Parts: sequence; structure tokens; C-alpha cells
Amino acid sequence: MTVFSRGPSLYSTRRLVEAAEARGHDVEVVDHALCSPYLAGKKTSILHNGSALRLPEVAIPRIGANITARGVSLIRQLDALKVPHTLSADGLLLARDKMSCLQQLVGAGIDVPRTVLCFSTWEARRIASKLGPFPIVVKLLESTHGVGVALAHHLHQLDRLVEGFLQLQDRVVLQEYIRESKGADQRAFVVGDTIVAAMERRAAPGEFRANIHRGATAERIDLSEEDQALVLRTARTIGVEIAGVDLIRSSRGPLVMEVNASPGLEGIEGATEVDIAGAIIRYAEQKV
Repeated sequence: MTVFSRGPSLYSTRRLVEAAEARGHDVEVVDHALCSPYLAGKKTSILHNGSALRLPEVAIPRIGANITARGVSLIRQLDALKVPHTLSADGLLLARDKMSCLQQLVGAGIDVPRTVLCFSTWEARRIASKLGPFPIVVKLLESTHGVGVALAHHLHQLDRLVEGFLQLQDRVVLQEYIRESKGADQRAFVVGDTIVAAMERRAAPGEFRANIHRGATAERIDLSEEDQALVLRTARTIGVEIAGVDLIRSSRGPLVMEVNASPGLEGIEGATEVDIAGAIIRYAEQKV
């Protein structure tokens, strides 16, 4: 097995290596930031630091949010080389683009928060009233760990946030603030067609983002049958085999907030005490 990851010391990577070795596998960690697809007929390969990479029997791509384009190119090269893996390029691209992801879900009849894509401060100002009273959530199109997500409490603050975000990307997402959730959401971890673990995350005092990296607390939960069906349908709709699906409770029922195509293991393994890394390795075995 090869785990494509930026660092062997990262918690999720270490856990995957441990779980693979515990099941008797040869496992190698390769930094995909150093990988280049090479096309040359029968000599087509993946170059790692300029040399042909020994191809694994199965690959587990762990693609960081800041290296999506290179990760997609690597996955498509694995497809060309007929190497089975656990993450589709199209699923990764769709999950990483917050707006495209939610558009796909809405097209499949899945409820999401009221969301608007804006390309200018003027547009954001005009549209803000459609999302209800302030505060309003402002997001970068691609972000992780709560970075690039902020709360605008009034129009002047909305202007400043949108202007700042538009310096980084050419678009910004505005989203309704779900007051009744009280800073909590649910993360379900999907492997294949199974939900292997679920936790509720609660934001730290004074914080609205329920991210573990932002000081949120987490505890294991059991999802209802309806929520389980919603989570699995969401993952299938986006086309991701290993996913973190985030739900938020609203007065009109559960809403899908986000789909993470390369979800971290540390927070949810710690909260649930479930061997998620082992589940991923067993799933990868089935690919061969």
C-alpha cells in the first residue's frame, strides 16, 4: 500500500500506517507534493523526486486542501495506470468547491442551508437580506479547519469580510446562520457504504465554528436511521468513498453543511474510540 500524504508524522497518516502494518501489509508514505505524472506510452509512470515511483497494489490518497490540483492530477494518473485507490478525482474536486458541492446536493433533493455565491461586495450587500437577519456566515470557496469562515454581525462588517476574502479568491459564499444549532454540528465518517463513527462537535465559548482545531469539544453519538440514510445518500451524491459528512440541526430539519473528501482521523477517533484507520485499510484491501 501507498499512503499519499504531505507528512508521515501527521496523526491520520501515522494511524493508517499502524493499521496497515497491523494487518501485515507493506506500507509506504509518499509526499504527493513531490509527485509528477509522466506520460510516455508503455513507460507512463508517476515520478517522485524525478524518479519512477514503484507502483503499489492499492493507494490511499490523503490530499491536503492547499494542494487539490496536484492531488487530482495524481489520482487521474493512478487511474491511467490502473492502480486502485480510495478517492475519485471528480469526488475530490466537487467536495472541495463548497458551492458546487451544495449545488449537487440540492439537485439531488438534499436540504442545505440557504447559500448565495457572490463575486463583488456590491452583490453581497444586495443579497444579504435574502439570508435573513444578521449575523451572516461568510466563507471562502475552499477552506479547511474553519480557516476562511467568518461571521458578519452587521453590514459594515460584511463589507470588510467580503472585500478581504475577494483578495484571496474571485468569489465568496454567503450562508444563513443557524441560531438554533447553538454552535453544534454532527460529523459522520463514511467508509464505502458504511457509517463507521459519528460525533457531535460543540463550539468553544465565544466561537461559532464547531471545529476541533478551533477548540470545539466532541462526543460520540448515535445517528437516527433517517440521519444515517441522509449521510450515505450525501456521500454517494458527491461521489466520495471515504468522507466526513457534516450535518447541522435547524428548525426545518437536518441540513448538510459540508462534505470533506479527506477527513482527519484524530478528532473523531479520540471522541468515539472507533478504529477508523483500520476500517479504511480493510476497505482498501477490498479494492485489490
